[in-house]
Amino acid sequence: MKTGIIGLPQVGKTSLFGILTKVHLSEQAYSNPREAHIGFAKVPDERLDKLAALYHPKKLTHASVEYVDVGAIGQDALKETAYVGHLRQVDALIHVLRAFESDEVPLVAPIDPLRDIKNVEFDLMVSDLGQIEKRLERLEKDLKKMKTPELEKENELLIRAKAQIEAEKPLREMQMSAEDKKRIRGFMFLSEKPMLYVLNIGESTELGKDLEAAVAKYNLAEVASRPNAGASAICGKVEAELAQMSDEDAAEFLGSYGLTESGLTRLIRNSYHLLGLISFFTAGEDECRAWTIPANTRAQNGAGAIHSDLEKHFIRAETIRWDQLLEAGSEANARAKGTLRLEGKDYIVQDGDVMHIRHSG
Repeated sequence: MKTGIIGLPQVGKTSLFGILTKVHLSEQAYSNPREAHIGFAKVPDERLDKLAALYHPKKLTHASVEYVDVGAIGQDALKETAYVGHLRQVDALIHVLRAFESDEVPLVAPIDPLRDIKNVEFDLMVSDLGQIEKRLERLEKDLKKMKTPELEKENELLIRAKAQIEAEKPLREMQMSAEDKKRIRGFMFLSEKPMLYVLNIGESTELGKDLEAAVAKYNLAEVASRPNAGASAICGKVEAELAQMSDEDAAEFLGSYGLTESGLTRLIRNSYHLLGLISFFTAGEDECRAWTIPANTRAQNGAGAIHSDLEKHFIRAETIRWDQLLEAGSEANARAKGTLRLEGKDYIVQDGDVMHIRHSG
């Protein structure tokens, strides 16, 4: 699952990408504003760390999110096939918004995150509208030749999508059935993708409070509460410093700001949840690992995340909540207490389940 990082010029998005993924970009990479950069970030998960402390495994594997950094967004960029192609391939978007002042990075316009959101949203919707209008023209010709239920349904859906955009509302806010979403999946509309707005604020002596208050301060609560959207805040300058520190020094540094975790940790977790993903765990002496699946996944399909053979030959899943396992101290104790249970193939895997798959393979 990919998350694209977008933003206007001078907002700190490429720096954020580098801090997130620990991908060190060369000067040459920065000089090519249309090049896409790809990297992965580990999803911090205290639950998995606590399971590892119980099992002392040889290997510890966290879930990860793939991030794609593309050049500064705008109408000109969205006319370029390669640029739009990179954006269409992602599953969700992070829009980095400038909320900091710096003598080193001059302001192009006064700080106004809501204005920037509106401008970028408009550009995404214009790109989608062009696609919709082209397809509707084609459908009109096809329907004159031969009407089929499928073509009529697609035509009706795209007319509704066109009206949504003309009302200046992104497609992520349009009500669609699972069938509707499947029908337009191939278009990979930009304004349909889930959106996480990330305020990049300045450093301050009360950074903890400022990060907490940022969404309300810049009036993002309403846009963040819309369907398939969210908002978070980071301080890029502080995150860059944290990235150079050991875990011990970073914890002390965060504490001096009244923080228990970095804004980056929240951002990664928020983008993971924005994609509609959850984690279940496998735990043992060899490895403790987080497995990524969409929410509302059946146990048999969840087993497929580990290996296709486990899905094919699935019998049962020994299942327990991560905190119940920690409380019991071992699987044997949990089994004796009755908290370790057997679930069938139609069981809906819950975020934080620890599972052991029984199979006939």
